[in-house]
Amino acid sequence: MENRRKKTVDFIGYEYKEIAAESKKISFLIDGYENFGWEIDEKIAGINENVSLPYQSKIVVRLKRDRKIINKAELTRLQRNFEACLDEIDKLEGGRTTAATMYALIVGILGTAFMAGATFAVTTQPPHIILCILLAIPGFIGWIIPYYIYKRMTEKQTEKITPLIEEKYDEIYEIFEKGNRLIN
Repeated sequence: MENRRKKTVDFIGYEYKEIAAESKKISFLIDGYENFGWEIDEKIAGINENVSLPYQSKIVVRLKRDRKIINKAELTRLQRNFEACLDEIDKLEGGRTTAATMYALIVGILGTAFMAGATFAVTTQPPHIILCILLAIPGFIGWIIPYYIYKRMTEKQTEKITPLIEEKYDEIYEIFEKGNRLIN
């Protein structure tokens, strides 16, 4: 009879979510999702440890949340807003090098075209040494300066993008505060 009077645990239905992210961002994401009622699923937390090898850049974290959580609709809305902000940050960070890469490639290709012209000028009969030299100079310059173009444009773009990224992080922290108030 005494065994039947043991503490009964109320049934809790969970919803589950998996997030895959780079190892350097995983702590931030876990902290963020906790503000929307998610917690790490401890039953399978250790299962994935052997999957995240050093050469792999992504780690999978499994989360769970009570299906009957109070203010679920509002928490879900805030979570989607949080995920949208993360996507915008990723796009902004990816945009740092896009234009710089494009311009560096264009200059490199132009340098290669000048070098091809210099090669054809020297291989003609009779060889045009002066024309070869005149075409080789911009060719070498076109091979050397793409690195500096890339570096300089990336620095300029980083200066422009950094305040925008900081604004997005401020927005994310406001979302965290709202979510935390709803679950507490």
